[in-house]
Amino acid sequence: MKSLLNQLLRGIVIGVANIIPGVSGGTMMVSMGIYDTLIHCITHLFKEFKKSVKTLLPYAVGMLVGIVALASVINWGLENHPLPTNTLFIGLILGGLGPLLKKVERKKINASAVVAFVVLFALIIWLGIQRKDSIQNAETIEMNVLQMLLMVVIGMIASATMIIPGVSGSLVLMLLGYYKPVVNALSTLKDGLFSMNFSVMGQPVMMLLPFLIGVVLGIFGVAKLIEWLTARYPTATYCGVLGLVVASPISLLIQTDLSSVSFVTVLISLATLAAGFVFAFLLAKGSKEGQEA
Repeated sequence: MKSLLNQLLRGIVIGVANIIPGVSGGTMMVSMGIYDTLIHCITHLFKEFKKSVKTLLPYAVGMLVGIVALASVINWGLENHPLPTNTLFIGLILGGLGPLLKKVERKKINASAVVAFVVLFALIIWLGIQRKDSIQNAETIEMNVLQMLLMVVIGMIASATMIIPGVSGSLVLMLLGYYKPVVNALSTLKDGLFSMNFSVMGQPVMMLLPFLIGVVLGIFGVAKLIEWLTARYPTATYCGVLGLVVASPISLLIQTDLSSVSFVTVLISLATLAAGFVFAFLLAKGSKEGQEA
């Protein structure tokens, strides 16, 4: 029961992270020591169906709860108290660095590993600067056959970045100009379902269904790629992941509005940083990647 609750809590953190621009669900997976486990379960879903579903289901339920129940709270925090909210996520990232650092420590660092670290570190910093430059999106997109096919591609890209540590799926959607249209389509679909007004659901379904197909294809495709990379090039892969994760806190701070920060805000931010660190540390404690696979 304790293990199930732990999995649900981790899923909630991953779910919230995936919908917040600038925060990566993949980073949260690494920080909580479950990244390799989840990648293995996704890539072996059909070969080890029962075992994989048993592992993935609690995380999936937690993600759904996090998205539905806590997304509005986090968004409110980002709009009204950006620094304490972002330092909470920075604490979550830093609190789980231990397992990843141990993986890298056991590797013999070579030139390709250093290049992977530097390039991917720089990528996350660049994405943070792009977000800081106030990317604008259209509120809606007119759907046609070509646009529906494009939504499959967008879904694949978005899902890929959602499980790659350090890369925010929401932020990439913003960079591509699809964040607001997707969020608005979800909102319209939800309102239509609750009000039983099916006439307004046609356009959102036309956008979200191909997007969802792309998400599923992207998750399986990228999970297979990551598994292949860790098997063939473990040192460069883990150093690259470390670059993505280490750069994430810096990227979050770049995106944070610090113009009206007070002494009290700094104290609160230090408290949320510590809370996030402790929470991630406790969730990751005793969790070795691969044990649940």
